[in-house]
Amino acid sequence: MSQASFDASIPVLTEVLKAEPLSDEVAAPPQPSAAAQLEAAAIDGWTEAEWAMMEHRLSVRIMHQLQSRVDFVLEQRIKDSMADVLSHALHDLTNEIRIGLHDTIEKIVSRAVTQELTHLQAQKK
Repeated sequence: MSQASFDASIPVLTEVLKAEPLSDEVAAPPQPSAAAQLEAAAIDGWTEAEWAMMEHRLSVRIMHQLQSRVDFVLEQRIKDSMADVLSHALHDLTNEIRIGLHDTIEKIVSRAVTQELTHLQAQKK
């Protein structure tokens, strides 16, 4: 199953609702700063080409930021998955080597005992 990751830069619903006024009265709009007024005046006269360029720039910037975040999350999940897979594979490989080594040692010891007994019996004769 996939786990949802939490991005602290994205506000949750309760934070958004806290920011809105709770009463039915309309809150007085905040007075724009001088910079905001200059920005508003500047964009009021934009042509379609300028709006299209702004849209393109914003799209590219947002896609880049999202792609960076997706790459990071994907890399972390792959690392976590690979750690689990490698751990299981290492455990299985260790067991296979252990079993193979025990079998080999058992055969070597059995052969050595057989050879030694044969050698001792040959000396009796």
